[in-house]
Amino acid sequence: MKQNKETVSPMSNEGRNLYVIEHITESLLILLKDKEIEDISISELCDNAGIGRASFYRNFRSKEDILRAYINKLFDGWRSNWEKNNSIVLSSGIGMIFEHFEQYKEFYHLLNKRHLIYLLKDILLDIVELKPDLPKADAYAKAFVAYSLYGWIEVWFQRGMQESAEEMKQLFQSQGL
Repeated sequence: MKQNKETVSPMSNEGRNLYVIEHITESLLILLKDKEIEDISISELCDNAGIGRASFYRNFRSKEDILRAYINKLFDGWRSNWEKNNSIVLSSGIGMIFEHFEQYKEFYHLLNKRHLIYLLKDILLDIVELKPDLPKADAYAKAFVAYSLYGWIEVWFQRGMQESAEEMKQLFQSQGL
């Protein structure tokens, strides 16, 4: 079972780690509203979160790792929905991805504003299951889809997400992808 604040005792190590992760993530998101990530020190981040530096380094190697963990947490719901509907076609899955971004628009707008969209690349590569041991035709086909989707998402964010998730899905499909 996945650990969360409802299933973990606040006095356990897991409970303390969840507290640290939650507070440091919240702190970083607040600080990012006014500053670039490179202008936020670990000390400032920890002070703002009300935790010690050792707690930060026990859970993360970098500030970007906080965002990666948060993005993965946001995508947990998407993954669960995808796995439940395993037989759906890729275009529907891509539509679900655009819907996900639309649902968390404020957060992704912040990533775009701070030039941190590149953090989504690994998620997209994971979604299409791009693995180095795939046969070459599958590997390159999956890379084409993942990097095309990444480019579309980046441009969509840069344009202020003017188009709806449904419009983006239809535009993507119209390209034969």
